[in-house]
Amino acid sequence: MYKKKIKVLHIITKLELGGAQQNTLYTVENINKEKFDVYLITGCGGILDEKAKFISKKKDVKLFFVKNLVREINPIKDFIALVELIILLSKIKPDVVHTHSSKAGILGRWSAFFVGLICKIINKKIIKIIHTFHGFAFSAYHKFFVRWFYAFLEFFTAIISDKLIFVSNDNIKTAKMYKIGNLKKYILIRSGIKISNFYVSDKDKNLGFLKKKEFGILEEDKVITTIGPFKPQKNLSDFIKMVKIINDKLSEMKIGFLIIGDGEQRNFLISLSKKLNVEEKIKFLSWQKNVKEFFVITDIFVMTSLWEGLPRSAVEALVCGIPVVAYSVDGLNDIIKSGVNGFLVKPKDVFSLAEKVIFLLKNNEIYNNIKKNTTQTIDKSFDIDYMVLQQENLYFELTSIIN
Repeated sequence: MYKKKIKVLHIITKLELGGAQQNTLYTVENINKEKFDVYLITGCGGILDEKAKFISKKKDVKLFFVKNLVREINPIKDFIALVELIILLSKIKPDVVHTHSSKAGILGRWSAFFVGLICKIINKKIIKIIHTFHGFAFSAYHKFFVRWFYAFLEFFTAIISDKLIFVSNDNIKTAKMYKIGNLKKYILIRSGIKISNFYVSDKDKNLGFLKKKEFGILEEDKVITTIGPFKPQKNLSDFIKMVKIINDKLSEMKIGFLIIGDGEQRNFLISLSKKLNVEEKIKFLSWQKNVKEFFVITDIFVMTSLWEGLPRSAVEALVCGIPVVAYSVDGLNDIIKSGVNGFLVKPKDVFSLAEKVIFLLKNNEIYNNIKKNTTQTIDKSFDIDYMVLQQENLYFELTSIIN
């Protein structure tokens, strides 16, 4: 038994359906409860709120909702959220505060800093502060003022952080460029997936034939898929424009296009598909509990994101043996090697994106060689259980509590 359990508090802005949120929930659910007392603070109204409540009851995780912790910038709500976080942290008295997502990362770390100052004076207790960058809230596609405003907040808040976790090497390069934190605080911990769940068996392939039939897709038809929330970051309008180009150039080939997800841009994206006369080519499938079913019937996975951390869906596609064609942004630069396991093209270059997909569709030998390479790209550092283990080791390192 351990001499003392470490109190670890995770803070995230909102439990939406995304990699940061799913990985945070997996961490609090699966972290060793013999070694850690686990707490989770989040804003309200996320699609994963009910899952968080279930985990709280079944896995001994203390869960708190802060209604004023919202994604949008709102000075009044942000100030109230900061006060609420300070009050909660004063009661919990955590050993480690681990924040995720931009808003929670700023407010959560400063609340931990202020409470830590008080604790240090009263009882000499030290609160260690960690933040995971699941990508940045700013990119080259944001307006100049917005980009530098967020960069300044991250620069300033990194000063009070003990460790800065990055999910991709490319994000580390961005942090260096904006001088966010120093190298001694940097650590790479991949945003993991359950790798074993995505290996494709013969049984999966047989079920895939049934899935194709369910959607009226012939066994010999090609399938191009993308996954993501319908929001500006994911830039799904470029996927639809790509469909138009491919459809015009390969009108004789039977190809189905799947968009899995949902969100604020749904009506806009459907309207765009109608405007470009490709609405019959695209199936909008909303969120799916078992995305592996769709990977099994997918020939090429496409990502049109303008900025990312480390997209889980691309990692999952590679493990399933699917070549990935994507824009060369952030974590995608870590995992996609052009001509080896897929292709990367310049962001917003829809024509090049379409050309790479067409190239793979028309060259079976090259496609099969690339397909063979896909699973070799993903090693154990991308496994979600290894991710949890690395975080546990980091908590021990920072708190100097040993067995």
